[in-house]
Amino acid sequence: MSVADVADDGGLGRSGSRNAADPRVSALRKRHLAPVRYFGRLAACSTSMHGVFDTLDRFARTDVTITLAGETGAGKDILAHVLHEQSARAAGPFVVFDCGAVAANLAESELLGHERGAFTGAVTAHAGAFERAHGGTLFLDEVAELPVDLQPRLLRALESRKVRRVGGMLERQMDVRVIAATHRDLRAEVATGRFREDLYFRLAVAVVSVPPLRERYEDLAHLVHGLLADLGRGELLASEATLGVLRAHPWPGNIRELKNALACSVAFVDPGTQVLEPEHLRLLSPRNADDSWLDGLPLGGQMLERIERAAIRQTMLQADGNKVFAARTLGIAVSTLYEKLKKYQL
Repeated sequence: MSVADVADDGGLGRSGSRNAADPRVSALRKRHLAPVRYFGRLAACSTSMHGVFDTLDRFARTDVTITLAGETGAGKDILAHVLHEQSARAAGPFVVFDCGAVAANLAESELLGHERGAFTGAVTAHAGAFERAHGGTLFLDEVAELPVDLQPRLLRALESRKVRRVGGMLERQMDVRVIAATHRDLRAEVATGRFREDLYFRLAVAVVSVPPLRERYEDLAHLVHGLLADLGRGELLASEATLGVLRAHPWPGNIRELKNALACSVAFVDPGTQVLEPEHLRLLSPRNADDSWLDGLPLGGQMLERIERAAIRQTMLQADGNKVFAARTLGIAVSTLYEKLKKYQL
């Protein structure tokens, strides 16, 4: 879960009676039951997310192509899924195509499909993401990462709503609603030539900006308790001090980082404990700008490899396996990250 995904009780589950022994719990529950606005199963207190909900609610029952723009981990994927659930296509499939996670030589086949014998290894026919999304919604995640040579094929499919598999002659009519997401500025990508201008205008029919977590701290209590419920610890309530610590954290990984931090933190909460305190928290804090932490290490070839392996592993954990975000955080190309992951057997 990437955005507050809570029940009508404010994300606290149905475990209130078990918390009666702690006198702080009643006050905490009243605080967490602040007025919220809903979009489907999502809840938010912040005015910035209220604006997002209002916009998506207007477009939910239409087939307008929507692009969700925002930082990695901000919850674009769950917003796209709930937008599908709120649409007239809710009974149809919701198909995710991660444009940055598919190898360039396989991207066309995965998006449009291929016929048997279209290339070496194509022993059977394969329906691409467009075909699988027929009657439903196709979510193009990190669309800015789509290879440039595949962008014309995507543009044609969007305009004609027809796809032709790799190695095939037949054009198949598709009934698909498209939602795209990106952490990049698509207009800047157009200016640099990495993204086609005509494809940009086709995708940017409606652009919705999803605010990062640091701009919506009013939602933090609901997010925390919704995520704790997902982790099977819905009986826990975060103290005021804990929320203060969480609000002071920069959250470069946004809600994805929050989820990972809570997953680690609950391991340090004893069974029967009712309140999540600051001493339970395990946050991923960025290193200081200086290199003093290297003092005393026997630097050399093997040690440098160990440091690199540890850095890549930690970044991949923080990115929840998102290679595009991890590569950007590390300052390397996605292809280089693939090579490092293979080298270190991660």
